[in-house]
Amino acid sequence: MELSSIVSLFILALSPMVPLLLGSVGEIIIEKAGVVNIGIEGVFLLSALTSAMVSFFTGSLPLAIFVGVITGLGVGAIFAVIGVYLRGDQIVAGVGINLLAYGIGVIALFKTWNVFGASPPVATIPKWVVAGHGVSPMAPISVIIAVLAWFFLFRTNTGLKLRACGEEPRAAEAMGVNVMRMRLLATMLGSSLMGLAGAYLSIDWVGQFTRQITAGRGFIALANVAFSGWNPITAIVGAFIFGFFEALAIYLSISYAQPTLGYVFRTIPYIGTLLVVMIFRSRGRAPAALAKPYIKE
Repeated sequence: MELSSIVSLFILALSPMVPLLLGSVGEIIIEKAGVVNIGIEGVFLLSALTSAMVSFFTGSLPLAIFVGVITGLGVGAIFAVIGVYLRGDQIVAGVGINLLAYGIGVIALFKTWNVFGASPPVATIPKWVVAGHGVSPMAPISVIIAVLAWFFLFRTNTGLKLRACGEEPRAAEAMGVNVMRMRLLATMLGSSLMGLAGAYLSIDWVGQFTRQITAGRGFIALANVAFSGWNPITAIVGAFIFGFFEALAIYLSISYAQPTLGYVFRTIPYIGTLLVVMIFRSRGRAPAALAKPYIKE
C-alpha cells in the first residue's frame, strides 16, 4: 500500500470516528453515574431522523443540530425515568429504545418521503479539504468534547459527585448528593452527546437518513467504553482505531469492487472491534454500582 493511500485511510478514519467517540463519551458519563444505557443505537437513529427532517424542510443546519441534540436529551430523560426513578431493568429499557427507534425510522421514512430505504439528500455541514479529502469540523470538535468530558469527570467537584453516585451511592447521599437527580442529569447529558452523534450521521457524513444509518455503531461505541476503561481520553484512541477499521473496509470495497469480496470487507469493522477488545482489554474497572437501582432508605 502506497504512502498516499495510508494517509488517505487515516483521514477517512476521522469520519466514522466522530459518532463512535461522541457515543462512547456520552455512555461513559452515564455509566460513571451508575446507569447503563445500551440504547445508543436507538438514540443515534432517532436523532439522525429528526435532524434529517429539519435539514430537509428548513435547510437550517444549526436548527437541525439543535433538534438532534434535543432528541437525544429527550430520549435520555425517558430512559432515566424508567431506569432510575421507576427502577426498571436498564438493559431491557435500552433494548426497547433500539427496537422502538427502528420502527419509528421506517414509519417516518414512508410517511414523510413515501420510501422505505432512504430519504432524499439533505443540507449538510460544509467540509474542510485536507490532502484532497473532505474532513468535517465535527472531527476536532468531538475530540475537544472528549477532553472536556475528562476534565469534568476527573477535575471538578460535580464530576466527583457524579462518580460517587456510580461507586458508592449511599455514601454520596450521606454527603448531601441527590443520587436520583444526579443520575437523571448524567443520563440526559450523555444522551445529548449521542444525539449530536446521530445528527452528524444524517446531516454530515451520510447526507440523508436511511433506516440502516447506524449500522451497529452504537454497539461499537459500547465496546469502546470498555476498551477505554471508562476514560474519555482513551476513548479518543479507541474511536479512531475502530474508525480506521471502517475506513479500511470502505477502501478495500472500492479497490476490489467484487460483490463477494464486498460482503467480506463489510465485516472488517465488527471483527476488528472484537479482536481489539479481546487483545487490548483495559485494566479499567466498571463503576461498582453500575446498573444497580438505588433505593433510598
